[in-house]
Amino acid sequence: MSLPAITPHILESLRNPAAYPVQTRAVELIQTHISWLLLTDTHVFKLKKPVNFGFLDFSTPELRRFYCHEELRLNSRLCPDMYEQVIELRATKDGAAFVGDGAVIDYAVMMKRLPVDRMLDRLVDNGAVSVAEMQHVARKISRFHAEAATSPYIAEFGSLEHILFNWRENFEQALPFQTSTLPPAVRENISSYVKTFADTNRALFEERIANGYIRDCDGDIHLGNICLINSTAYIFDCIEFNERFRYSDTAADIAFLLMDLDFHRRPDLAEAVLSAYIAASGDTTLAQLVTFYKVYRAVVRGKVESLLLLDPGITPEARTRAETRATRYFRLAQGYCLRSSLPPTLFITCGTTGCGKSTLADGLSFELGLVSFNSDIVRKQLAGLATDTSIQVPFGEGLYSKEMSQRTYRELGRLAAAELAVGHSVLIDAGFRTTSERTEFAGLAVSHHAKFVILSVQCFPDEQRQRLRERTSQGNSVSDGREELLDQQTAVFEPPDGSEGNVISVYTSRSSEHILDAVYERLFRS
Repeated sequence: MSLPAITPHILESLRNPAAYPVQTRAVELIQTHISWLLLTDTHVFKLKKPVNFGFLDFSTPELRRFYCHEELRLNSRLCPDMYEQVIELRATKDGAAFVGDGAVIDYAVMMKRLPVDRMLDRLVDNGAVSVAEMQHVARKISRFHAEAATSPYIAEFGSLEHILFNWRENFEQALPFQTSTLPPAVRENISSYVKTFADTNRALFEERIANGYIRDCDGDIHLGNICLINSTAYIFDCIEFNERFRYSDTAADIAFLLMDLDFHRRPDLAEAVLSAYIAASGDTTLAQLVTFYKVYRAVVRGKVESLLLLDPGITPEARTRAETRATRYFRLAQGYCLRSSLPPTLFITCGTTGCGKSTLADGLSFELGLVSFNSDIVRKQLAGLATDTSIQVPFGEGLYSKEMSQRTYRELGRLAAAELAVGHSVLIDAGFRTTSERTEFAGLAVSHHAKFVILSVQCFPDEQRQRLRERTSQGNSVSDGREELLDQQTAVFEPPDGSEGNVISVYTSRSSEHILDAVYERLFRS
């Protein structure tokens, strides 16, 4: 079958509300690396791009029609009321439409449009989702897994041979991005972890097969594919284009959601989902595999975002967003691998205002999964102030008096001790400008049998002053540090030396990725 290609002219014609079998005031076009999504007021019409990535082949009209029907069939399992029909796109004198009797151009899936403000990624980012709602999502996924089909054929996809094939494919398809989103060093760290885990856990993978955990899963359960309406979870857009990605361990399926919650900086919700899922499913061995599969899911998302960079039709703004997100997913994958070998550790930052301590702390917290406490936030909480309250007082006075600083560091010590007591690593983001302050926290680490690391953060003076001027002009920082205080801080600052333990000196005048990698080089290879 040979059908006309979907041209920019045809896509533009589909912005006409008259091109649809439903009433709409306007039409919005969104594209991914594999689809064009046409959004009307009430429905979404999803066209598949004529692409072939190896793992996905929509290159012919026959294949696109087949996978439209597969999408309809498979998504009826978790979202039966949303997917309505496969609809033909037909030629018109002005381009194309989903109505009329013109020649068939292509095929699309017609589905109800869900409210964007109830999408789970948005709810999570806005802090508008509860633990109870996330537990509901976890239980729904558990029920779906319990009812999902399995067979000897499906079970084969849980073997290490199939799993490692998927890994090799991901690494090969990410090769074009080694100068952008997945540099060789990050790739090697991930690859080394995968090989080691696979080599030492073959029996665990075989046990999962024997116990029936390899099923016809969803394959794409991330926050952007879940909508919460009246406490009901609509989970949509499963993998229809490759059974190899859908036939998997149920642990790999739930790990996608857990990873995405980590990506969105809500590891607390990830813990709630994991606990609720294990309780509902009775899957007691899941915890042994979840990090391995979170690494896999982060790599897949990094690859998918990177593939957008190959699309000549993508806008510069969308390209920048895709590259940033892809890099962040790959960095998270590497972080999962590194943190698996990190013993309980107390990290503290050390440096003067504006040197980049909080930026470093934020990156480490995200990539290594560290619980982090910021002295500026704790100080204002102790004073009963909103964290964004600007306090302009002379050096060493008011909220920044010696007494208030001592109270702040005592509270930071209490918070750190609570994390260390349960075996968690923790990062304290503060100035730690005196030897005595650092010595006290070194003793805290010793008392909890934890490793102690001082992150001595420095910056070129001119750049540091520029940062402080920009911070003051923008007025949106939790920190009250400003340029006129820098000289006074520097005059009383006591820099750490090797006698205080493991001191990692960090210069924050490079990219955040280079800075973090310099820390990892000392932390994991020293």
